[in-house]
Amino acid sequence: MKNEQWERRIAYLGPEASFTYLATKGLFPHERLIPYTTIPECIEAVSKDAVDFAVVPVENALEGSVPLTVDYLYHEANLFVVGEVLSKIQQHLMVNKAQRNNWQNVEGIYSHPHALAQCHKYLFYRFSGVTLHQYSSTAAAAKLVADNPDRCIAAIGNTSSAEKYGLEIVEHNIHDFHFNHTRFFVLSKQNIRLPIENSQGNSKTTFMLTLPTDESGTLHQVLSVFAWRKLNLSKIESRPLKTGLGHYFFIIDIVADENESMMKGALEELASLGCTVKSLGTYYTYLTPE
Repeated sequence: MKNEQWERRIAYLGPEASFTYLATKGLFPHERLIPYTTIPECIEAVSKDAVDFAVVPVENALEGSVPLTVDYLYHEANLFVVGEVLSKIQQHLMVNKAQRNNWQNVEGIYSHPHALAQCHKYLFYRFSGVTLHQYSSTAAAAKLVADNPDRCIAAIGNTSSAEKYGLEIVEHNIHDFHFNHTRFFVLSKQNIRLPIENSQGNSKTTFMLTLPTDESGTLHQVLSVFAWRKLNLSKIESRPLKTGLGHYFFIIDIVADENESMMKGALEELASLGCTVKSLGTYYTYLTPE
């Protein structure tokens, strides 16, 4: 995004060279990028006006939704999605250059939990018995390996993190499936939209919805609200309400603008059914360069 008026402050799940950093840099190449250690810290930075936007991961093609992001947006924050970024994810095994000749004897492998899960088959067959350590991000894991040249440990991450921390990639593309993309939300306190230029062009709206009762057929009624209006749902998923077993809220992505007449009618009908709807707004999708 071109800086038209001032240098905006963008929070992202850091550190630098993480996958979230690459997505953020691709969308905001001329803005001030500020790393935070956790997803809640990124979201709170927006809520407290410490930054203008925050970029956080929300879904991976292999591992599904990021529960912490979804739950925090529902239970703790009152923010809007003003854009989403889709990034191709490629995972590599990297070691300190001091261990380049001994990497096959690694004693531990560090990375973000999702990255470890995305490479499950590779790790199981290639490094069965080696301890896997969950870390806050792939870039933080790379930094750990860089800071410990005397330890025979490895990290899983992207090319950018290997370059930044001076590591050597010893195995490329170790993820289990070729199609591996992550979806990132761009969050703001204002219900605005990032410019449509450079986007995919189609608008999308995200609702967080609770049902009035758990009686048989209630969810069918809700889905019918969208079906007869021919509103395409690109995603529907349930998450615990944290009020007891069997209590859920639903996150629903609709390929439509919330200002369209059919969407307004859908909201009115949902309200008449007794549903509680929290709209995260309408936004466009952007792709990062591969």
